[in-house]
Amino acid sequence: PSTRGIIAAISTYLAAKGCNITDSAQFDDLGTGQFFMRVVFASEQGIGLDEIERDFAEIAERFAMQRQFHDMAQRMKVVLMVSRFGHCLNDLLYRWRIGALPIDIVAVISNHLDYQKVVVNHDIPFHHVPVTAANKPVAEARILEIVEASGAELIVLARYMQVLSDAMCTRMSGRIINIHHSFLPSFKGANPYKQAFERGVKLIGATAHYVTADLDEGPIIEQDVARVTHAQSAADYVSIGRDVEAQVLARGI
Repeated sequence: PSTRGIIAAISTYLAAKGCNITDSAQFDDLGTGQFFMRVVFASEQGIGLDEIERDFAEIAERFAMQRQFHDMAQRMKVVLMVSRFGHCLNDLLYRWRIGALPIDIVAVISNHLDYQKVVVNHDIPFHHVPVTAANKPVAEARILEIVEASGAELIVLARYMQVLSDAMCTRMSGRIINIHHSFLPSFKGANPYKQAFERGVKLIGATAHYVTADLDEGPIIEQDVARVTHAQSAADYVSIGRDVEAQVLARGI
């Protein structure tokens, strides 16, 4: 809850622990009365994260904080899911390979075999899990098995063209993000570029968001747009949009 003295207490504590703050961002949400803060710090006296987190408990209790500590040297384990549009997958693999995306891609899951060779050539496990209306519960159970076995903390739907069940969305709440090829909340569902073309819009975009049981309604993480004109076709929109999708998804991750 928002109150006076939170930033002062945190910065004073970290300084006393021999830590140097290298980045800090905070936001006071007037609508909810909640205060949010993200702090990056380095221990300059060799004090471990376990001790820093343990001794922070008194401050957390005093301010009724929800808090998490993360070691930035430990990369988040991520599973990518893709269908037959590979532009986001290829972009993420390239960023990961050159070190521009600080994650560990522990598996790629697809309901098609189109990108098996690409993934295997990156020395990443590839799992083919076909999905039909009849086998969807079995397929999702297999996906969850792969996620659990890999130790993945995050699932990224990199143009995975399947609607996840309510049960899976609930079980994995907060751990699945999606790239939607539209500037939400406009043009939800299928064929958003066709919808945008028919409406004559002058800006198209993409949205990275958390996946919830409500289709394309999850909290938005990142967005961007590109300008289009009436002289372009719906196919042109798709081509332009792919670049925006790849960039937005990478930033969202």
